[in-house]
Amino acid sequence: MSETGVLRWGILSTASIGVQKVIPGIKAADRCEVISIASRDGNLAKEVAEGLGIPNAYGSYEELLADTEVDAVYIPLPNHLHAEWTIASARAGKHVLCEKPLAMTSAEAEQMVEVCASEGVRLMEAFMYRLHPAWEAVREIVSSGRLGPVRAIQSWFSYFNDDPTNIRNVAEFGGGALMDVGCYPVNVSRMLFDGEPLRVEASVRRDPTTGVDVLTSAILEFESGVASFACSTRAEPDQRVHVYGTEGRISVGIPFNIPPDLQAEVFVTAGGDPPVHPDTQVLTFDPADQYAIQAERFARAILEDEPTPIPPEDAVANMRVIDEIFEAAGE
Repeated sequence: MSETGVLRWGILSTASIGVQKVIPGIKAADRCEVISIASRDGNLAKEVAEGLGIPNAYGSYEELLADTEVDAVYIPLPNHLHAEWTIASARAGKHVLCEKPLAMTSAEAEQMVEVCASEGVRLMEAFMYRLHPAWEAVREIVSSGRLGPVRAIQSWFSYFNDDPTNIRNVAEFGGGALMDVGCYPVNVSRMLFDGEPLRVEASVRRDPTTGVDVLTSAILEFESGVASFACSTRAEPDQRVHVYGTEGRISVGIPFNIPPDLQAEVFVTAGGDPPVHPDTQVLTFDPADQYAIQAERFARAILEDEPTPIPPEDAVANMRVIDEIFEAAGE
């Protein structure tokens, strides 16, 4: 570890989410420094490194993992490569922040968690939204009982992408709506109900050419209530989460891809004369880069030997529900 108390990062891949969102977030985070990036295309790695001010560029992932100056890696590779390179990173002694979903299956996720634990490195799934101040406030409101017991959660997450060459439309790469964006509604439902579903029902509609799911919906029955959601890669881009309790409700306008330069808003309704004249309070939160917060919290956990902000076992549980959704739909 750096003697200056800074976590030194390497980036495995020049994927767009890393280049456009996560790397700038890590660079802006306290106690974080991005020192290396790797691509199978060495020239591309050099180009991206120059553009983002990263000192070292490598033409292979193996070279980056051999860099003894790197403390932790961020992995934004396609889903089917998450397990291979998380395990390789752990065996090279690197802590791992891996994009969601963590793996292709819950069994694969369990193996990743076991290897990281045996190698003594941290592993976290990059569900950055959970660490945003708006979501920390939502969790506090729910746990405080202000809404009464939560009975239902409704979520929607969609965008439009019908490019057959895009990795999100390649089945063997782990493409499809549920893996790409449906993992968020699964995660938020488990987080707010603070448990695992007892029963799962689902419907999956697949593209006849690519074979990936393009419209998936599910009902997750928890001990105290029900979560329902739909996700699609063939619909108008949108995302919503609504939480209903016996005494109030919450709506989160942009729940997952919260823009770092805009205020976040959470609408809390309790009392009044609903549905005509409900008493709604609008909570606003200063602009915040959830990717920077994610990096800071992960770095702090490692540098201060604190618990990982999102424990890796949660990623296994999330994958288990995704497995169950496909199974429930007769996949």
